Amino acid sequence: MTMTDSQELPAPPRLIPALVAGFDAIANHVLLIVFPFILDLLIWFAPHLRLKNLIETLIAEITTLSISNGAEITNMFEAGKEVWSLMAEQINLSVVLRSYPVGIPSLMAASSPLENPLGSPTMLEIPSIGIAFLIILLLTGVGLVLGTLYYLLVSQIALNGSFQWKQIFSEWPRTSLQVILLALLWVGLFMMVSVPASCLMSVATVAGLPLGQLSVLLYGGLLIWLIFPLLFSPHGIFTNQLKAFASIRSSIRMTNTTLSTTVLFVGTVFILSQGLDLLWQIPPANSWLALLGIAGHAFVVTSLLSASFIYYQSAQNWISRLEMKRQSTLNAS
Repeated sequence: MTMTDSQELPAPPRLIPALVAGFDAIANHVLLIVFPFILDLLIWFAPHLRLKNLIETLIAEITTLSISNGAEITNMFEAGKEVWSLMAEQINLSVVLRSYPVGIPSLMAASSPLENPLGSPTMLEIPSIGIAFLIILLLTGVGLVLGTLYYLLVSQIALNGSFQWKQIFSEWPRTSLQVILLALLWVGLFMMVSVPASCLMSVATVAGLPLGQLSVLLYGGLLIWLIFPLLFSPHGIFTNQLKAFASIRSSIRMTNTTLSTTVLFVGTVFILSQGLDLLWQIPPANSWLALLGIAGHAFVVTSLLSASFIYYQSAQNWISRLEMKRQSTLNAS
């Protein structure tokens, strides 16, 4: 390739312009932060849907079985009993409204606080596993559908600078179906990896603690390796109206072609999001100052989502121009 040819190659997608454009777009349409803001208020103040009684009953039954199976198994179970008790206190099924891979971001979903400025939220105990499963399905579906609307609005502002309400509401049902299909594909992939991996980790843990820790690290690395190419799989559904499978292929192709810049972009977004979450979580959950953290989180995550749409579109345009350039070079030769 000559010097002239290399100079004519299109510039790859850039990190800083995408981030700046994303924050500018949301600063000019700040009402979009209402979605994550309201979700956090619901998780903070609404009644908690708990499984405490179910988990405590399960713990009691397992304790009885472990006693009959010998002292060694009893000691192993007692070591994790306290952890399960703490989990029973914290579990709130309402947090599944923060759905994946498309959903409304939430600051409160990670901690599900047991206090708020008005006192303690009402605790509603779920009476059975079957009802809990139905609630999870229902809330996940609601989260995906509302998350689809949120993504549609953010993508329009990020890429067009304005809302096209007729287009948004006409696309919402079709896009929601593709998002639900995408979520099912993600769940299927996760189960395919997690079920055999959990069996191997159990065997490794029984064999010895160091080997068990190594298996957990290997499992985490495998998940990252599988999920990373799929991080932009929702974006094609919203920017190019692709179907779920086509959007997955587009995401894999994009991340493979722009690997270095995409790793840098994803890493920067992760550091900004998680780092600032530490700041937003400084006010205690029983203080009204936590509202400032919720608002700050809502603005930042919405801006980062906007930036991701801009980066995705820029990367797709770059790949298209690059392929056109290569094709024209082949035709010329």
